[in-house]
Order: sequence, then C-alpha cells, then structure tokens
Amino acid sequence: MATVFSKIISGEIPCHKIAETHDYFAFLDIMPLAIGHTLVIPKREVDYIFDLSNEELSGIIQFAKRVAAAVEKSIPCLRIGVSVIGLEVPHAHIHLIPLNSMEDINFSRPKLKPTSEELSQIAEKIRIHFT
Repeated sequence: MATVFSKIISGEIPCHKIAETHDYFAFLDIMPLAIGHTLVIPKREVDYIFDLSNEELSGIIQFAKRVAAAVEKSIPCLRIGVSVIGLEVPHAHIHLIPLNSMEDINFSRPKLKPTSEELSQIAEKIRIHFT
C-alpha cells in the first residue's frame, strides 16, 4: 500500500512543493516545527533511510543540501537543522528545519498550524531560491 508520501509524489494528495528531481521530492511540512520546515524524500518508497542504496543516500543528501540552501535564503534563521527520525511515516525522509535556537528542533513541542495560503507563500519564497 502506498504511503502518504507516495500519494503526495503522485499528486493524489496536494502539497506545497519546493523542488523535484527524477529521484527526489521536497515539500513543506503542513504541521511544522518552524516556518519553512521542509521534508525531503526519495521518490522510491523505502521505509528506512539506511535501506537506501549508497547512491540514493548520497543523492538525497546532495538534494537536501540544495533545498536547505534555498530555505536558508528565504527564511530568517541562524542555520538549517537536519533530523532523520523515520517513525512517523514508513517512507524515508529528512526534516530540514530553520533554527534560531535548539528548541526549534524539539519534536515534542506543539507544532505550528499555518494556513494553506501561508504555506503557499512560504513555498513560493523558497522555490525562487532553489538552484
């Protein structure tokens, strides 16, 4: 059965896409820890990030680096935090989170609830800087 992320990739579930390549996809988290919180995923459905091939793991990190640069240029922050937890959705993914303090990457705190319009505006700002 397809994961929610596979359904996002296929367009069955809408998202606020940031970037896409043949193998990878990046979109905004709809319940972010911080404005600009972005998820980076492989298009191939793999549950655990370390089950990706060496080539895929290298590729997703390189893609995430490009996405992180765009987020950092778009969202005021000190840096972009990276987290791989992998328990929420059985599809490998990397969280890119704009950070101004250590608390910004605390997954136990309440999530933000931006509107769809706010997410659209944030995604557009980030896409402008993606290269």
